[in-house]
Order: sequence, then structure tokens, then C-alpha cells
Amino acid sequence: MKQKIVFATNNAHKLEEVAAILGDNYEVLSLREIGCDADIPETSDTFAGNAMQKASFVKEHYGYDCFADDSGLEVDALDGAPGVYTARFGTMNGFGDSHDATANIRCLLSKMEGEDNRTCRFRTVIALVQHTEQGLEEHLFEGIVEGKVVTTLRGENGFGYDPVFEVEETGLTFAEMGPEGKNAVSHRARAVARLAEYLKG
Repeated sequence: MKQKIVFATNNAHKLEEVAAILGDNYEVLSLREIGCDADIPETSDTFAGNAMQKASFVKEHYGYDCFADDSGLEVDALDGAPGVYTARFGTMNGFGDSHDATANIRCLLSKMEGEDNRTCRFRTVIALVQHTEQGLEEHLFEGIVEGKVVTTLRGENGFGYDPVFEVEETGLTFAEMGPEGKNAVSHRARAVARLAEYLKG
């Protein structure tokens, strides 16, 4: 029988990626599937802090073991920005509506115009909150993939910043990879792999 665990998101792309990595031992539930439509606070200035806030909220209010992620793009020439503001980078800088991927990319390319240093990385931190025989436990798992910001959009796959993030080890943007290719190297995949290794003991 599959063990139920909540992933604190309603993002279908993320759910699909994570369910594929965790495999057949777990039934991964979304927030919607447990009836959670609360506006879960994300007030930390770190990925780890935001992820732990979300996972702890679900465990406390709904009782399920839960993991949550916070991910972002860290661009060296922008002093690590957009960081925890990755999803709303465009809006914060006057480039369109909240969580608008096109606006985010336009904003990033605008800020990087004429910049020679284009190195960056995607970082994911996953927080897990679960009950064990020892009591309530909290764990963090991190995944990082190094790359650079390209000057023009490349590829048709993926979502978010995928068309402008070139992975250092492949020379392809995330959007030029199929889902399997991205799952093999992505920051989220690496963090989830560490989570899965822990969960499988």
C-alpha cells in the first residue's frame, strides 16, 4: 500500500516531476487534494525558512506528513537576485502580473543586458516534517544546478525561467531538454532524490 505524503503545492508541473522521482512507494497529494486552500505564509528571506514554514503549516493544520520546497534562481551579477523573489521578480520590477513567467524572463534579460558575467544557479531546498517513532522530525534537503543566463529564449519545454537557463554540464537550456532530461539534472530533482533516499531509508 502506498504511503500518503503531501507536497505543499498545487503546481501541476512540480507535482508531476516529484511524483515521477519518488516512484511507486508514495502517493503524493497536492494541497488541493487535502482541502487546503489557505494562503500559507512565506515570510522568510531564505529558501529553507520558506519551505519549513509551508511544511510545518500543513502538518500542524491537516495532520499529514508533508514536504515543501522553495526554489529560486541566483544570478551572480545581480548579487544573488532574484533568489526568494524568483516567482514574482517581474512584478516587483514593473514587468507584468504576479507569477507571470514571461514578465519574469523579460525582467531578467533586461537587467542582464550588456552583462558579461552570466553565471547563476538554480537552488531548491525541501523541508520535510513527519511523525516518526521518535516524535516529530524536521529535515532539509538541498539541490543545486549551476549554469548561466542566455541572451535569447531557447527551447519549447518546461516552465518558468527554463528557456533562459543553460545548464553548465549539458550546454542546453532546461527548455531544450525533455522532462526526463531535466529530471536527470535539475535542482529540484537533486533535492527530491535526497528526500527519496531518506524516505526509503
